Amino acid sequence: MSSSRILPVLLPYPFKEPFYYQVPPELEYETFIPGTLVMVPLGNREEIGVIWEKHQLPKGISLSEEEPKKIKKIKPILSTLSVPPLPAILLQFIDWVAAYTLSSPGMVLAIALRGIQTYASTNTAKTGWVLSDLSTNTIRMTPAREKIIQFLKGKEIPFTTKFLSEALTVTSSVIQGLAKAGILEERLLPYHSTFLEPNPSFHIPQLSEDQQEAADFLSEKVEDKQFSVTLLQGVTGSGKTEVYMQAIATCIEQEQQVLILLPEIALSSQWVERFEKRFGVKPALWHSDLSNKQRKLTWQAVIKNEVSVLVGARSALFLPFTHLGLIIIDEEHETSFKQEEGIIYHARDMAIVRARLSNCPAVLVSATPSLETLTNAYHHKYHHLTLSARHGGASMPDVQVVDLRATPPHRGLFLSPPLITATQQRLEKGEQVLFFLNRRGYAPLTLCRACGHRLECPHCSAWLVEHRSTQRLVCHHCDYFIPIPKECPHCSAPDSMVPIGPGIERITEEARATFPDAKILVMSSDSLTSSKATAEAIRQIDQKEVNLIIGTQIVAKGWHFPFLTLVGVIDADLGLSGADLRASEKTLQLLHQVGGRAGRAQSPGIVMLQSYLSDHPVMETLVKGDFNEFMLQEAAERQMGFWPPYGRLAAIIVSADTNEEAMQIAYELGQNAPQMEGVIVLGPAPAPLALLRNRYRQRLLLRTQKHIAIQPILHQWLSSVKAKKSVKIDVDIDPISFL
Repeated sequence: MSSSRILPVLLPYPFKEPFYYQVPPELEYETFIPGTLVMVPLGNREEIGVIWEKHQLPKGISLSEEEPKKIKKIKPILSTLSVPPLPAILLQFIDWVAAYTLSSPGMVLAIALRGIQTYASTNTAKTGWVLSDLSTNTIRMTPAREKIIQFLKGKEIPFTTKFLSEALTVTSSVIQGLAKAGILEERLLPYHSTFLEPNPSFHIPQLSEDQQEAADFLSEKVEDKQFSVTLLQGVTGSGKTEVYMQAIATCIEQEQQVLILLPEIALSSQWVERFEKRFGVKPALWHSDLSNKQRKLTWQAVIKNEVSVLVGARSALFLPFTHLGLIIIDEEHETSFKQEEGIIYHARDMAIVRARLSNCPAVLVSATPSLETLTNAYHHKYHHLTLSARHGGASMPDVQVVDLRATPPHRGLFLSPPLITATQQRLEKGEQVLFFLNRRGYAPLTLCRACGHRLECPHCSAWLVEHRSTQRLVCHHCDYFIPIPKECPHCSAPDSMVPIGPGIERITEEARATFPDAKILVMSSDSLTSSKATAEAIRQIDQKEVNLIIGTQIVAKGWHFPFLTLVGVIDADLGLSGADLRASEKTLQLLHQVGGRAGRAQSPGIVMLQSYLSDHPVMETLVKGDFNEFMLQEAAERQMGFWPPYGRLAAIIVSADTNEEAMQIAYELGQNAPQMEGVIVLGPAPAPLALLRNRYRQRLLLRTQKHIAIQPILHQWLSSVKAKKSVKIDVDIDPISFL
């Protein structure tokens, strides 16, 4: 067979390069353009693959060229899928992400194909039945046959076997018998997309002057159909969503597609409701709670350009949009946009790449932008829009620090007298209160008061966390659990195990005792286990069925609770300790966002921060409200040591079944570390989580000046070490977590 009929096919597996397959004579070669989805043999099974092509990547992330492997036995392509080819921009994006993250293109492709893994076996066109022109006199008539014939008389639209069986109470064998006799004719059902077109004029809200100015700017960027990045920064409750929804409306009018990324799909229930009020229909959704069927329907609709607006989690970036006209990243500062396992990437950064490749605008939205985004805005790499006042005349909450050194809680308790008094006053006035503690469970540590033994996970370097509601001690890293022991497993002292420190369950217990008449709702990842549960919790808050909300980090998202007037942060110091480069930045963002839930309507709000560090710069910034000034000072301090955003970081995580294997490879990497100006390698050293899910872990950190291309350095460095299959080396470009 001619070599010109041999094509590269990328498979959704950890292969570094495509495999080669022949186009058999019975298939038309010219139809096989890059992006075509095909079925090919792989070993003893059949797999979905994509006709691939080589992409030119930016110099900074291009790796050294490898010699192409000699093509051995060539197998034939089996068939093509009846779906449009993946867009060329998506193919380029997949290669870009793979090169940037030092991942195999096949594994990135696997993310993009998640919506069609069962496509080949279930993608059959739906058909129904109509009456043929053949006379019914040619068959023996029965009551069941008569029913079907009379129903279909004069109808041109086909009806399915299932519909006819249920509506006319006849068996499918009767229908098949009429078809076999030629009385019924099979026809394709008319296709109707399940995704309705949003109406940009359904309900146009009244915007303030500042909002309208920002909305007009974003709409102009959409109309320009050119790549740009805009930071939309506004205080909590300033109406940022209403502003960017105007840009969405413009994009719909331009017949372009819109992608909105949200950091937590739990947030989508309230967001979808707001979207429906604005545009008259719900947007398409993309998240892990979707069924396989819904995922496939959405994927198909996106590639056929039947979806105008889609809101989703990180992986929505890899959907096959054909006419992408706008990407919005809401709450862009959220660390949950970072995918920490598998392909390690930051959805915010990759969204900007996708926008550049699609030649469309990207909008980053936040009340507390990340330092990277804020720095780019101040250096005029991004446009910067600011909304400095809350929408509808609402005032910003009054932030107060409760110094726990001066007014500590009663012994063994965690709610300070000032917070208790303020809470009681708000509850008596019929208002809602939020207690925030970013710690799941009852207590973070359980120890023996007789011998001091601490209960630790046998599979991870982590303490077991008491969950009193389930009577278990749980590891939050691997989900290992044991019943709460009645005696110390170390010294056998009876009833000696005591909880140390508060978790959200312990605060709930204290709140029930302190405010016995309060209607309490707990919001954490343990209680809100699905989008349905989250929607129900939001409904209870909106309907004032609860008046005291106790939550973890999930309550810090962009919720709008109009009746909530007091936020009490139980431990404002949590997160400030440790060696995390971004500890102050993350804590400031989190507490600012939590506080922003208070006083968003007519009644003014108060935020009370319980702290032993009342003079910490983060606490002072929260009281003053000068977020940007603090962040720019933080940036100036990092610039001196070329730390991000003025430098580049890459973490190398070596994990193995034994500590010796992990240390050996990590030591070899340390010995072969790159030696060049502007490049520093720290480590190797045991990871803070030195044992995770029975894997021993070592870390190294590569730090470079901003202008140095980091991927070629890493590629050359990692290729100098040959590790066993049992040893895994993960690369985290631009790390956020240092565990």
